[in-house]
Amino acid sequence: MSDYVLKGAEKTLIDSIKFPHEIRLVNIGKCIGDTTEDNFILTLIVNKNGGKSPLVLLHGFTSGIGLWCLNFDALAEDRPVYAMDLLGFGSSSRPHFNTDANVAEGEMVKFVEEWRKGVKLDQDFILLGHSMGAFVAAAYALRHPDKVSHLILADPWGFSTRPSNAQGIVFNMLQRFPKLNPLKFMRSSGPTLGPQLVKCVRLDIGHLYGKFFPVSVIAQYIYDCNAKPPTGEHCFYSMMDSFRWAKHPMRDRICKLKQSIPLTFIYGELSWVDKSPGEFIKEKRVGCLVYIHIIKGARHHVYAEKPEKFHEHVLDACQKADN
Repeated sequence: MSDYVLKGAEKTLIDSIKFPHEIRLVNIGKCIGDTTEDNFILTLIVNKNGGKSPLVLLHGFTSGIGLWCLNFDALAEDRPVYAMDLLGFGSSSRPHFNTDANVAEGEMVKFVEEWRKGVKLDQDFILLGHSMGAFVAAAYALRHPDKVSHLILADPWGFSTRPSNAQGIVFNMLQRFPKLNPLKFMRSSGPTLGPQLVKCVRLDIGHLYGKFFPVSVIAQYIYDCNAKPPTGEHCFYSMMDSFRWAKHPMRDRICKLKQSIPLTFIYGELSWVDKSPGEFIKEKRVGCLVYIHIIKGARHHVYAEKPEKFHEHVLDACQKADN
């Protein structure tokens, strides 16, 4: 691991953490893509010497470690918390992923495992993923079940099977143009106009973070996370059928997860994410521990919109893992 210097909006968000923390670039080698260069994962470790089970956070699409800023202190009070910029996102390396959905998913899983080795996280850990990060977390748990003590899926993307009657202009457009990149215009607008466009498109960031940070800081951070070559986005587009659905949905596959691993689903009541897979999985995993929580009044970004309730459910799952 090598040192990393925080700057700009990223520094403002990370410096708000009260518990001892360190940030590193973790070398995962040449494990992804046809490259001669090593890949690095930006990693934040909070309360490294906490005595309870470690918690690992995987962010969602277009995000980065900074957007967990409202959660670190509450979740790391008595345990180490690890967060990373997923490969192809944020300040992590940007290798080119395979365009085949199964291979791209496998590459995501492989990078997480190489990262685990790189940070020397040798004990089993609680794995929490949000949205696309929940899809990656589930895929990782299926391939490395002995590393995961509890799987927490926050408003998970890619679990539902696409219904045969999904129609409409938006769905047809996404199906016809699966490589459509909604962030391309933002990148082409440059560092001056780009953050302003983020503020116009992400009208929710004031509601989510405005009590704690200027909206301009969050908009700048989101722009910075997505201004580099969009290889992580391309990986997501390879795995998706259309924006709401994955080519290889997780719903049926996760039912085959090792029986001793508990699952916790945390949904936003008002989110666009389909909640039915949670109930389906709970019915199919007979004799296994499956918990489903729906946070009232919350939309997709449950961790930021209703952080207190989110922390309550996450810490409850962590306590189950500790025991």
